[in-house]
Amino acid sequence: MQRHVGTSPRGVLGKVRDLLEMIRFSHTVFALPFALFAAGLAWATPVPGAAAVASPSGGRAAGVRLAVPFRWQDLAGILVCMVAARSAAMAFNRLVDRQIDALNPRTQMRHLPAGRLSIRSVVLFTVVSSLLFIAGTVLFWPNRLPLLLSAPVLLWLLGYSYTKRFTWLAHYWLGAALMLAPVAAWVAIRPVFDWSPLLLGGAVMFWVAGFDVIYACQDCEFDRRAGLHSIPARCGVAGALRLAAGCHAIMLALLAALPWFFPPFGAIFVVGLVMLAAVIAYEHWLVRPDDLTRVNRAFFHVNALFSIGVFAVGVIDIVW
Repeated sequence: MQRHVGTSPRGVLGKVRDLLEMIRFSHTVFALPFALFAAGLAWATPVPGAAAVASPSGGRAAGVRLAVPFRWQDLAGILVCMVAARSAAMAFNRLVDRQIDALNPRTQMRHLPAGRLSIRSVVLFTVVSSLLFIAGTVLFWPNRLPLLLSAPVLLWLLGYSYTKRFTWLAHYWLGAALMLAPVAAWVAIRPVFDWSPLLLGGAVMFWVAGFDVIYACQDCEFDRRAGLHSIPARCGVAGALRLAAGCHAIMLALLAALPWFFPPFGAIFVVGLVMLAAVIAYEHWLVRPDDLTRVNRAFFHVNALFSIGVFAVGVIDIVW
């Protein structure tokens, strides 16, 4: 009897691998560290007027009382919801852009234009990921605010896919979409207003907008021909790179303001931020208006190092 490739273990695993490649699963590392950082802030922010308890670390954090007790369910919920929401947004983006991708020499070999995945399978993946995101807000938190906000958050994430058709501010829409990661993580754990997650979220917004502008420089001429809106298409590559640098300067300023709203931060955070500023400077050194050959290195490797670095510096300073 002939064995059908589509139902064989090799076929199933191959389709899963293609789906993960399509959504750039490894790029989850961009926003996830900021969500976990916000969770750390939510757990560690002192409760005004509350009696202090000793920190297990015995270090500078001693005398700071956690606002809410640490729960593994919170950590698992953040991981599940982050991965599910991002997967849904990326798959939906590939669906919406499949015809544009087929015309762009840089993207015409993506999975849908190249026929490696069917529209049906990507639609199913998008729906399942969306439902998993909403279900996660119910399963992991007794706090109902995440569930109430899940649909608007998902609509904002999916809505990004249409923005290049009508506004050059699409990069900032994407930044605001990833800004929701730390803000949502804070709300899930501690549903009260505080400036810390808003500053962190604002930093994420300008960081993402900046590196998305750099990445979009590769498609400057194609966007103009196709009638798509982007900052490089509007301002040119040189102007776009200057604007990206401005976005990253604002991002660093917002991160530098965090110690004013989270007093436990000290020298570790400040020194770490100076080092991370050098990482951002290196990113801008890599990409020149007349040389975009290193955009991918700047986009993935440098930004992955930066996001993980911010998380590491923040958490080390919290628990030290």
